[in-house]
Amino acid sequence: MAVFRKFAVRTVGTVALVAASIPLFAQQQSAPLPPANTNPQPGANAPQPDQPTGDAQGGGYTLKAFVPEVYQVFTVTDKKGRFVTGLKQQDFGLLDDGRRPERIISFTQQANLPLRIGIMLDTSNSIRTRFQFEQQAATEFLLQVLRPRQDAAFVSGFDVRLDLVQDYTNSIDKLSTAIEKLRPGGGTAFFDAIYQTCRDQMLTVTSNETIRKALIVVSDGEDNYSRVQEQEAIKECQRADTLVYTISTNVSPSRDKGDDVLQRLSEATGGRTFFPTKIEDVAKGFQEIETELRSQYSLRYRPAGLQQDGSFRTIYLSTVDQRYHVRARKGYFSPKPPQ
Repeated sequence: MAVFRKFAVRTVGTVALVAASIPLFAQQQSAPLPPANTNPQPGANAPQPDQPTGDAQGGGYTLKAFVPEVYQVFTVTDKKGRFVTGLKQQDFGLLDDGRRPERIISFTQQANLPLRIGIMLDTSNSIRTRFQFEQQAATEFLLQVLRPRQDAAFVSGFDVRLDLVQDYTNSIDKLSTAIEKLRPGGGTAFFDAIYQTCRDQMLTVTSNETIRKALIVVSDGEDNYSRVQEQEAIKECQRADTLVYTISTNVSPSRDKGDDVLQRLSEATGGRTFFPTKIEDVAKGFQEIETELRSQYSLRYRPAGLQQDGSFRTIYLSTVDQRYHVRARKGYFSPKPPQ
């Protein structure tokens, strides 16, 4: 199993956290096509705009056309929060930037897509008394979720700076050793850590097969040291096409502003926030994330009217059956014009 890095900014497809009742997929005339396996992990995945390539003296040019595609992974739950599987393409409605998609390329339930996972543990002083439980829960999660030669994960800790203690690997021994190395201490630069991780670890990852990227952050959500603002961190995660799951370490009876930060981050990126009632329940949050990652749908489509202007495009995805709820991203960034 290989993990590739592409050091260039890519545009990312994402989907909205809303409900609707318009069965747009049902109007698609052609049957879904199987997802391509030869492209890197796409979002708004687009070849370069129209431009000739090749050797004029060799007798010909190839014209590369700008043909964007949006790829999205999403989860469906019922009113009790239970995962809903087995739905078909015609059971959903979709609007991209207020318009029906030009074409649905594929729609599948893919519970076994390869995973690229990041484990981020808050190592600031504010969580010192709870840190051992975080470490144990994170290690157990990786033992359960990583599959040989298919998935990969990295481990980092953060206080006033981000510390990548183990880059992408499939080795549980290396990952668990890295988790054990982390020690709490210092202030908290929460938004800086999220921004840097999505920029350096998630945005740069490509694969010759369709993959899912997820970041699991265990923290109280407090920040007293960042230069990056909350919205900047969220946008970078959206650009990186990364689901962000957050597990709060605040076990007091009432939620505080840090919990609200965690929830906004997860909702904007299509993830989910967990609020354990006692620190020992952090492991339950990891267990629910594991189940969700194996209970998701994938969609690939061609948006209508997409321009190379770098703008944020909203996506409105829902089930026709109003008893169900779609959890996914709120939108994606269109490609920027070529330099």
